[in-house]
Amino acid sequence: MMKTMHQSKTKEKQTMAERANTLRAGVLGANDGILTVVGVLFSVAAATTNQFTIFIAGLSDLLACAFSMASGEYASVSSQKDTEKAVVAAESRLLETDLAGEKQAVTDYYVARGVTAETAGKIADQLLHEDALGTVIRVKYGLKKDHYMNPWYAAFASLVSAASGGIFPLFAMTVAPVAWQWPATILAVILSVSLTGYLSAKLGNGLVKNAMIRNVIVGIITMIIHYGIGQLM
Repeated sequence: MMKTMHQSKTKEKQTMAERANTLRAGVLGANDGILTVVGVLFSVAAATTNQFTIFIAGLSDLLACAFSMASGEYASVSSQKDTEKAVVAAESRLLETDLAGEKQAVTDYYVARGVTAETAGKIADQLLHEDALGTVIRVKYGLKKDHYMNPWYAAFASLVSAASGGIFPLFAMTVAPVAWQWPATILAVILSVSLTGYLSAKLGNGLVKNAMIRNVIVGIITMIIHYGIGQLM
C-alpha cells in the first residue's frame, strides 16, 4: 500500500514543462493585468477628476481582465491537452500495428545523438520492453506518459497574476495624493512591467535587458495612447 501511495505521488508531481507552462501563464497574466488596467485608468482619469469614478473603472477592468485571461488560458491549455492525448492514443495504436516502425523511430533518436546503430537498436529493444508507450512519446514528442498540461493550473495562475498585476497601477492612481497620482502611476507601471519583463526573459532563457526595455516601451506607449483617448472625451 505504501508503495502504491509513493507511485501515486510521483505520478502527480508536475514535470518541468508543466511548471514552466503555469509560470508562463502567470507572467503573461500579470503583464496584461498591468497594461489593461493602466490603460483604462489613464483614459478615465484624463476625462474626469472624480476619484470614485476612476477607482470603479479601474477595479471593473481589473476583474474583467483577470477572468478574461483565466478563461483564455483555460481554453488554450485545454486544446493543448486534447492534442497531447490524441498523440498518445495514436502512438498506442501504432505500437499495436507498426511496432517495427516505432522501434526504428526510437533507434533513429539515439543514432542522431551519436550512438551506433547496433547499440541504439539494443537500447530501443530494452526501452520498448520496459515501457513502450512512454518511450515512444518521449523520443518523438518530448512528452511524459500520464502527464498532460493542466488547464486549471494555468487558468488559476493567470487569474491571480492578472489581478495582482492590475493592483499596482490601480493602487497608485487611487491612493496616491491627487497631485502625485500621475507620476506615481507611471512609476508603478514602469517598475511592474520591468519585473514581468525580467521574469519572462528568465523563463524563456532570453535577454533580460531587452525584455525589460521592450516591456517598458510598450507600457509607456499604452499610457500615452489611452491618455490621448481620454483627452478626446
